[in-house]
Amino acid sequence: MASPVLRGGLLALLAATLFGLSTPLVQRFGLGLGPFSTAALLYAGAALVALLQRRGAQVEAPLRRSDAPRLLAMVAAGAVLGPVALAWGLQRTSGASASLLLTLEAVFTAVLAWRWYGEVLDGRVKSAVALLLAGGALLVIDQGLTGQVQLLGLLAVAVATVAWGVDNTLSRGVADRDPGQVVLVKAALGACVTTALALARGEPLPGWPAALALLAVGATGYGLSLRFYLLAQRHFGAARTGSVFAFAPFIGALGAFALGERSGSVLLLAGGALMVAGVLVHLAEDHGHAHEHEALDHEHAHTHDDGHHTHTHPVMPAGAHSHLHHHSPLRHSHPHAPDLHHRHSH
Repeated sequence: MASPVLRGGLLALLAATLFGLSTPLVQRFGLGLGPFSTAALLYAGAALVALLQRRGAQVEAPLRRSDAPRLLAMVAAGAVLGPVALAWGLQRTSGASASLLLTLEAVFTAVLAWRWYGEVLDGRVKSAVALLLAGGALLVIDQGLTGQVQLLGLLAVAVATVAWGVDNTLSRGVADRDPGQVVLVKAALGACVTTALALARGEPLPGWPAALALLAVGATGYGLSLRFYLLAQRHFGAARTGSVFAFAPFIGALGAFALGERSGSVLLLAGGALMVAGVLVHLAEDHGHAHEHEALDHEHAHTHDDGHHTHTHPVMPAGAHSHLHHHSPLRHSHPHAPDLHHRHSH
């Protein structure tokens, strides 16, 4: 019964690693390019890798027409505003401090998941959010002391974290759909919109080396990362996935250091330490109580070894499969997170 939490945590960590490493690489290969051109190449790479990730309807539930408004909002927030603000900000602040500030994405995701979906935020989670906010404030102060341009760059990165927090929370509504299909639609639309904006603004065309590098970064840091993020949300909710994903900035800061950046100060180190503490406090959460499952009919990928999918088949499928299925009412007690089957109120 604890396997969904473990599986979700590992998937979120994998998503965080891929995205975290992308931040200093975007700063390096996007040098001299416009923010819309950079975002277009990143999401074009994500769309290309997503073409290879789609699975049949017998394995994953496909997208529906009713998902269109949510997907369009995800594109606007996560595939246009977020990467454009990040690309603009990375050209005006250090990669290490920008990477660390991205931890605030977890704060916005947790708060929005609480407000929109009623996900539980107990005292431990609230303490973690407070630590993350305090760390982000120290980073803003640190960059503000270095000059106005640095501060503007960091504020642009903060805008990106808000946009991605909205995107993360919206994506919970399609977490039970085929992640390859979700990534493909979001990335393709995002690439089209940002390409049109780049052309309208007359941004300089990238050279082949930079273009290929950004396509590769987009394929891994945005395409594969988003796939793993959606799968993690499926297992333990938007707020918890966002919290584990908060490790991404620290991976990004290490990547910036490995690429030769040596900027840093006492305030930056103190802010990073507070953010690490916030992530660790959040991951230490242990939630379990007696709860009821109401009767439910839905469609998503599942197996029959998780204690919740007890329906039968004439011939039992091997491994994960998807179809419309019924859940009978059930009351039991075990440690759980707000995954697809534990969205009860408290």
